[in-house]
Order: sequence, then C-alpha cells, then structure tokens
Amino acid sequence: MAFTRKKSNKMLHFLKRLLQYLNRHCARRTIFVLGDSHALVFNHDLFRLAFPFSRFEVCSVGGATASGLENPNSKTQAQETFARALQAAPKNSTVLLLLGEVDTGFVIWYRAKKYALSVDEMMSQAVENYLRLIMTVKERHRPIVISTPLPTITDGSAFGDVANQRKEISATQHERTELTTRFNSAIQSRCNSLGIPCLNFDKDSIGADGIVRPTLLNSDARNHHYKPLAHARLLLPKLRKVL
Repeated sequence: MAFTRKKSNKMLHFLKRLLQYLNRHCARRTIFVLGDSHALVFNHDLFRLAFPFSRFEVCSVGGATASGLENPNSKTQAQETFARALQAAPKNSTVLLLLGEVDTGFVIWYRAKKYALSVDEMMSQAVENYLRLIMTVKERHRPIVISTPLPTITDGSAFGDVANQRKEISATQHERTELTTRFNSAIQSRCNSLGIPCLNFDKDSIGADGIVRPTLLNSDARNHHYKPLAHARLLLPKLRKVL
C-alpha cells in the first residue's frame, strides 16, 4: 500500500511538472486575469490541465474593490495596478475579471452607513465603477467577467482577520448573499447588453438554505475564500465554452 501511494505521488508530481513545462514553454496564448484575492484560483493546476497550451497571468490585488477603483486615495491602488497589467498585455488578449466580494460583503454596507445613503445607491455606484473598468478592458482586449463569489463568513464569526475587519457591519449572511446575487445580476445584465461574456455561478453556488453550498467552503474556517479545488471545478465547465 505504501509503495503504491509513493508511486502515485511520483506520477502526480511528474504530471504537475509536465503541465508547468507546457504552460511555460509551449503556451500558444496568455490569458490575463485581473481581480482581488479570489482571482488567485486561476493559479490552480486544474486550469493548467484543462488548458495545457494556455498560460494564466494573474494580477491579484488583495482587498481590491469596485467601489474604490476610481478613488486616488485607495489603499490598494488597484486601478493603477490593473492599468499596468493591461498595458503589458498584447492587444486583443483575453482578460478575465473577478471583483466585488469585498464590495458586497463589506464596503457597500459600510459606506451606506457612513454616508447615510441606501445600500442600493452604494451598490449602483460599485456597479458603475466596475463597468467602467470592464469597458476600459474592452477598448483593447476581450473581457470575460466572472461573477463575484458568495459570502462565506457566517453571522457573528470571529475567526480570521477578514471576519474581524468586517465586524463593523450588521448585515447577515443571507442579506450579504442576496446583495451579491443582485450585484452579479446587474453586472451580467449590463454585460449582456454590451455583448461581453459574463459567467454567473450564483445558481451553482447557493445551497438549499439560501447561502453558499458547504462543498465550496474552505477547510480553514478562518479563510473566507472558496476551497481552491472546488472553486476551480465550479468555474471550469462554463469557462471551457468561452476560452
């Protein structure tokens, strides 16, 4: 049994090295990814396996928000980082965009309370900011928008730095989930009218209880990202149709 397991591990290691070699030296195209920390899922080996002759170049800015894209005083300076990545991309490149989790999970609620405005007003502002980024990408490239992941932080959670940072808002997980699906629907509707592919995974991600499926949850309760393999498997079938 131990010998079989060791042999299997060696084979997996060999296949991983082979895929890395193909991606690095035999890639026929580079697919660029812009987004927040959730965009790091595109570094998963499953995408190398599914697209062996494509290389994923991921530009991930932790904490990036659609709400703050046009704020010159933004802590993340995501707009500038994304602009540099787009400038380096050859014209007509495929660019995947994945933003919004920080907005729907925290920033929209926080700003609504801070400025005494409605959540709908703050969401509309985030949608418009995101659309401007998408249209900027469209000027030189082929954008494909990936829907925002559903919130995984449970009500009253005190686990992890992100959960602690978001304690200032009182919105429940169900309320944050509902806002996320509305945000995704708004982005999808606008993209459809512009002829821009937008892959919405909300129906595939919501469980019978109205919140994210347990199968997507990270094994580390302090980690608010989806389980990497589960997230990659979720994205892959629809992504195959547009890449």
